[in-house]
Amino acid sequence: MSGAHPADPIAEAFEAHRDRLTAVARRVLGSHADADDAVQEAWLRLSRQDAGAIDNLGGWLTTVVGRISLDLLRSGRTRPTVPLDDQPPGAAVTLDDDPNPEELAALGDSVGLALTTVLDSLRPDERLAFVLHDVFAVPHGEIGAIIGRSADATKMLTSRARRKVRTARRSEGDRRREREVVAAFLAAAREGRFERLLEVLHPEVELTVHAPGGRFVTIGATEVAGRARVAAAAARGHAATVGGRPGVVAWHADGTPLSVLAFTVAEGRITGITAVVDPAELALMDLPDAV
Repeated sequence: MSGAHPADPIAEAFEAHRDRLTAVARRVLGSHADADDAVQEAWLRLSRQDAGAIDNLGGWLTTVVGRISLDLLRSGRTRPTVPLDDQPPGAAVTLDDDPNPEELAALGDSVGLALTTVLDSLRPDERLAFVLHDVFAVPHGEIGAIIGRSADATKMLTSRARRKVRTARRSEGDRRREREVVAAFLAAAREGRFERLLEVLHPEVELTVHAPGGRFVTIGATEVAGRARVAAAAARGHAATVGGRPGVVAWHADGTPLSVLAFTVAEGRITGITAVVDPAELALMDLPDAV
């Protein structure tokens, strides 16, 4: 936190809430960088307030971060990222692991990987209402004050968002089967098993590579299998969900991004692969840190 004196009691109180505020903003905005900006803006607003007049500092800060996040979602002023083919800009890249201990404590055990994907399809007010109520247990009345609705209207909004989330979670089995197909492809690429590659690739599969020299497209299972070295380098990366699609994120030894792959799977075979290996494009993506 910039500009805060370590002995400042207001700064210390803010720091006590920082992890939770960051978790709220990250879940609502889907971007670590935007979440950090939102929390920093909340600190600046608090520093201009008479903190002694705030009865519930945690609630006040949650409200402020919620409003900042909602404004960002509504205005579309989130940090630009590189689209993956037909994926919209800002597609989330999430490692396929459980949250780290700090996030798990803040978000609760009910938050699964499917949630990250479906939140991108919710309207800004639905997204904020669902995250604050179902993930962080903020009362509907307080959420309504943020989004400009009554408590009853906010409750209906949350219920609608919850139905969408449940639908997405029911499709998690399909996503698990897709990941199994991708894992088989990556194993075959790593081991150089050409025939196995052909088994998991659709005959008309399309590979799009975003390289420093431009975008290159290869069509056909035989041709794509012959270029599987792109996937072989990423096969030692980390499984991820990229804009709702199964994928892989890989890093160099120094922790800088090496590549991001996203796969489209239909009827048990891979029909499309998008590979971003251009350092300039990777630098624009909101990627998780190396693991």
